[in-house]
Amino acid sequence: MKFKYPILAFFFSLTGLSVAQAQQAESQKQQHTQRESYIKMLSTPNPWVDSVFKKLNRRQKIAQLFFVRAHTDMGKVFEDSIARVVKKERIGGLVFFQGGPGRQAILTNKYQGLARVPLLITSDGEWGLGMRLDSTISYPYQMALGAVQDKQLIYKMGLEVAKDYKRIGMHMNLAPDVDVNNNPKNPVINYRSFGENKYNVTAKASAYMKGMQDGGLLVSLKHFPGHGDTDVDSHYDLPKLPFSKERLDSLEIYPFRELIKEGAAGVMIAHMNIPALDNTPNMPSTLSKPIVTGILKQELGFKGIVISDAMGMKGVVKYFKDGEADVMGIIAGNDILELSENSARAIKLVRKAVRSGRIPMERIDESVKKILTAKYWAGLNVKDKVNENNVYAEVNRPESKVLLQQLADAAMTLLRGKAYLKTLSAQKTTAIISIGTPQVTTFQQDLGKYYKNAVFYTLDKTANANDIAKVFRDLGYFDQVIVGIHDTRSRPGNGMVLTADLKMFIKDMADKNTVFALFANPYNIAALPGLENSKVLLVAYQKEDFMQRAAAAVLKNQLMPSGKLPVTVNGSFKYGDGE
Repeated sequence: MKFKYPILAFFFSLTGLSVAQAQQAESQKQQHTQRESYIKMLSTPNPWVDSVFKKLNRRQKIAQLFFVRAHTDMGKVFEDSIARVVKKERIGGLVFFQGGPGRQAILTNKYQGLARVPLLITSDGEWGLGMRLDSTISYPYQMALGAVQDKQLIYKMGLEVAKDYKRIGMHMNLAPDVDVNNNPKNPVINYRSFGENKYNVTAKASAYMKGMQDGGLLVSLKHFPGHGDTDVDSHYDLPKLPFSKERLDSLEIYPFRELIKEGAAGVMIAHMNIPALDNTPNMPSTLSKPIVTGILKQELGFKGIVISDAMGMKGVVKYFKDGEADVMGIIAGNDILELSENSARAIKLVRKAVRSGRIPMERIDESVKKILTAKYWAGLNVKDKVNENNVYAEVNRPESKVLLQQLADAAMTLLRGKAYLKTLSAQKTTAIISIGTPQVTTFQQDLGKYYKNAVFYTLDKTANANDIAKVFRDLGYFDQVIVGIHDTRSRPGNGMVLTADLKMFIKDMADKNTVFALFANPYNIAALPGLENSKVLLVAYQKEDFMQRAAAAVLKNQLMPSGKLPVTVNGSFKYGDGE
């Protein structure tokens, strides 16, 4: 296809996308935006859905509501056990966890071959396939995307994630996370959120959601009605939200309300106790009919798929044991119960509840039709197999890697030192120090190519006063000092571990003419007093090489940082800051 206006070709050349890539993205957007949305399809008569529905008996209908865990890194015994569940229990779908893309494509074909009704395949991919699978692309965490000002880049990320998912036979992404992270101590959401501002969260989540849905992928907003202001991880206990309905409605629920209006296909329910919405003692929101049906479906008018968070988490089974949580989850209004502790037991208990009149069969039928419609929308009405050849290359496309670096570049957030950056000189002697890691980093290597008179130093997170003194003695010989602070954990939450001696070294260096780049979640700045006095402070959000390359480009004056801080860190650095 050709661009309607020639100027568009020039524009896309400036953004780093080739004309062919831009045309492809434009074509894909038009193709899917013209197609009927899943939400609209729910109100359209569908012969395939009706025909499959009529062939299911009561037990088989109930089984469609259950999605079980699948892996490709746990060996043949586990894989065969899931195959038996697919064949015998005739469940509705699978949630894939750790493994590899090629292995998952092969196993998906095996499982689909055993299913009488095609399986809806899903996984958590808040930052793409890399959230679960090895040798695939991980896009920046949502906290970093919260800093990005160009929403079109995030939309393109959604399109790329949709391609990846569909390439290995998946139909739904349990993302985006639309929690407003207004509690800096949040142990479970944190860097998974776009930030603390409800409007920013909604705008960025909307771009990501629309990219995925335009790419032909179902989505699930999470974690309703909002998990951002908790200091308890619902994997291990039941968090309590003590806020009024007015506060929840105006803040936590805001992104859900707006994105439902924009056509979100799915919503995932959190495990939280919220007395203002349901005052039943110890009642998790997942099992609350007033919350799931009353607020989400009736007040907000949500017509799409309602998905529980994992049903084995302590937040839901602590007070409702032995399968009772599964029964109550369906009564509450969930359409899909993912990861029940025991799906066979759950199906049996739900059948019993239907027979006794505790669950009307109409409640089951409503969910089954939604699930079957989702399968039709995803193309499962046509039998097909995932191509098992060349999977690795096709989920590691060159255009995806270009976009990944563009997103990292756009996230760079300069909190201090725009003017001072210009005084850095490639000719000056330069000490480049990495703190938190024993190895020379990509950040150092990239800077070393530019600052030719540079020496690298590393101070691991366990460095003591003697280790630091050896470095400190040399620093007087250098004209300029650049320090990278690295959180090497795979999940960059709060509490980055550095010795007290290292923290004192950072404070001392900040009082001198030192340039800092932080490869960590920005909340960690609050635990590093003195950084507010640094000559330059660049937030790069996470440890990955694409962030290190972007930060190095800023400190070589080759990239103008445009990111804005998505959260308030302390009195010195607040939401929206960025020079």
